Amino acid sequence: MTTIGVIAQKHHKSVIELRRYLHRFPELSNQEFNTQKHIIKELTAIGLACHSIAKTGVIAELEGGKPGKTIAIRADMDALEIVDECGKSYQSQNHGVCHACGHDGHVAMLIGVAKILVEIKEEIEGKIRFLFQPSEEHFPGGAKFMIEEGALDGVDAIIGAHLWEPMKVGTIGITFDRLMASPDEFTIKIKGRGGHGSMPQQTVDALLVGAQLTVALQTIVSRNVDPLEQAVVSLGYFRAGETFNIIPDTAVIKGTVRSFEPSIRALIFERIEQITKGICEANNASYEFEKVLGFPALINHPEYSKVIGEAGVIVLGKENVLTINPVMGGEDFSYYLEKVPGAFFFIGVGNVEKGIIYPQHHPKYDIDEDALCYGMEIMATAALALAHK
Repeated sequence: MTTIGVIAQKHHKSVIELRRYLHRFPELSNQEFNTQKHIIKELTAIGLACHSIAKTGVIAELEGGKPGKTIAIRADMDALEIVDECGKSYQSQNHGVCHACGHDGHVAMLIGVAKILVEIKEEIEGKIRFLFQPSEEHFPGGAKFMIEEGALDGVDAIIGAHLWEPMKVGTIGITFDRLMASPDEFTIKIKGRGGHGSMPQQTVDALLVGAQLTVALQTIVSRNVDPLEQAVVSLGYFRAGETFNIIPDTAVIKGTVRSFEPSIRALIFERIEQITKGICEANNASYEFEKVLGFPALINHPEYSKVIGEAGVIVLGKENVLTINPVMGGEDFSYYLEKVPGAFFFIGVGNVEKGIIYPQHHPKYDIDEDALCYGMEIMATAALALAHK
């Protein structure tokens, strides 16, 4: 086991305890005040000067014993509006708020990385900057505000990771290009003319228009997007009417668009509005269309993914470092990669034997905490390699 591995093992228990504390006391986007206070306490205890940033975020920097580059490592902090049903001793005590995406583990791991690197700081070439970022779950994303307030000033490269249930514990997943898509939103409000269910000829049925539109929008990816390109149009909300015998005058549809290429993103939104306009005009209805563009797509820089992969091989063995396909979820880490080179990777936390089988954003989501140890070991190893690069 490497020196970093020995130190990681030493701090594993405290990192688990920290993760469980954060899981018990989750906080929503831009409300992470207790989380911020706790991070500052942990960093101060190991001798790192730190300060707040982006309202509820934290930034700290460790200067090594030798000259070199500045490498940033980022962890997000916020929880979700979900009732926690994990059933463990560390279940959320903040009802309706839950760390169902693993950000509690991200914070705990990065504190662990800081503890590792402080112990070997004389061997570090350059500086390591620790970024604890709020509001990843809420548009426009806390990364934008971190960057605006100088989080990347002087940074040569950045890395980050996400605990990932679809992958089993003891593995990591990397890509050398695309990793996560742009997550966009849209709302369509259809306006018709309501009336009695027995006299449909007097109405413009907004529900019927919405039903036609729901089906038609599913043709965009299948008939307008190159089959070799990656894109998704999904509807998650359709509301119209209040009772069985009244034809509603209004219907509301909400959905998401996921894509990687800006040209595909633009094409999809153009087609959504064209189809909406055509169907509404054919039925004598009117509409309002609103779109919200989310984060840009997360595109890794291949040479930095390679460094993370090499660190993974040292820690886990070659067979457990997997080159994976992109996923259509979104991550505001993409903003950092638009400014400086770097890479993002997935850390497997799934474990069927332990019942850790629930996906991100599920009320019963949990992680195999063994992943925290090798996660911080890989990040520390990769950061040192990048500083030396």
